[in-house]
Amino acid sequence: MSFPWLYRNGYNLLFSLIFTVIVYSFYRIISKQIERLRNESKLEDTGAFLLRRMFKWSSGLIVLAFAFSQFGIKIDLIAGLLVLAGGTVVGFAAMNTLGNAIAGLIIMFSRPFKIGDRLYLDGQFMDVEDIDLIFTRMTTPDNVNVAIPNQKLLQTEIVDYGKEKGVRRSHAITAGYSDSHETVEAALLEAADKVEELSDAPEPYVWITEFQKYAVEYSLFVFIDEPRRVQEIDAKVRKEILIACEKHGIDISTPTLIKNVT
Repeated sequence: MSFPWLYRNGYNLLFSLIFTVIVYSFYRIISKQIERLRNESKLEDTGAFLLRRMFKWSSGLIVLAFAFSQFGIKIDLIAGLLVLAGGTVVGFAAMNTLGNAIAGLIIMFSRPFKIGDRLYLDGQFMDVEDIDLIFTRMTTPDNVNVAIPNQKLLQTEIVDYGKEKGVRRSHAITAGYSDSHETVEAALLEAADKVEELSDAPEPYVWITEFQKYAVEYSLFVFIDEPRRVQEIDAKVRKEILIACEKHGIDISTPTLIKNVT
């Protein structure tokens, strides 16, 4: 059994294979250098992701162009076919898909948030894992993977807690007018002092944030340095607030206050 085409193009196939291995090896070296810079904090996660994606696409195009040239295929012909095929695909593609792709490019280059940031959107916290052309992939604190269309992200108000910068959190309670404000404020600050994860600078503080009909609203403001643990730390603060209020005899149940008054 003979393979005339294979015999005629054996060297071309060999050269193409060798070139592919060389380009792939170069791509792996570049990827490792990018990862090293990221680990040394000389390159942000999002920047590293974009560089790796750029080198990956570029390497693939270079390999294709070299292989085409080895077999005498004209690049301008291939380019024309790609344009024709691309036009056909775009023509039949859903407008939402095209919109998501454009939105993905906008997100990649405008960088409203970065890979690794903790975001708050649609009523829940999510950590950014990957930014693709069509979807941005995130993970909730419950370890549930969520893929959100990029076009939706551009139309949604997003709170970015980052992953390293300090964040201020507030915890409000209501206490009766008969409770001394010094006692309430001291109890809240005592609760904050019990939570080791809170930042020492700036220090926690308490404000009277509202006068209600039957109660006074006090807000404890605290700062954390680990935004990705915000829910866990909030839960610890609320627990210590409850313990401190019970200890100092502060009733924070507004319905009971109303019942007592009426």
